[in-house]
Amino acid sequence: MKLLLTDTLRVIVDHDDIVSLRAEDASGSFGILPGHADLLTVLAVSVLSWRHADGRQRFCAVRGGIMTVRGGREIAIATREGRLGDSAEALERTVLAEFLAAVDAERTQRVAEAQMQLRVVRQVVRILHAGHDSLGLSS
Repeated sequence: MKLLLTDTLRVIVDHDDIVSLRAEDASGSFGILPGHADLLTVLAVSVLSWRHADGRQRFCAVRGGIMTVRGGREIAIATREGRLGDSAEALERTVLAEFLAAVDAERTQRVAEAQMQLRVVRQVVRILHAGHDSLGLSS
């Protein structure tokens, strides 16, 4: 199978000799073998692993992403960030913790932005309500 793995800045992996791939989405870990049905899924922050035809196994930590399988022969993965490694355990210990911390920081930032927007809307409503009262239109 062909495996194309990219992040926002580069092609991380482009190989034609992949015989299996293991990935993880919200439903859990799953495998892809030649002839797999077409698939589109959102990957979790996780470590991918794949095996080459010569038996070599490789790993890449991904910061989420989108994976497609087409025709049972092509796997394409687009991730926000990916880091290759020779050991799944080493990637899980170091890179995954970093990726998960970044996801948490982004989530915290989104919450703070939503709270700020809510405060602005409330203030606008107060101003409009006050203007409505000053025109003598209140009931």
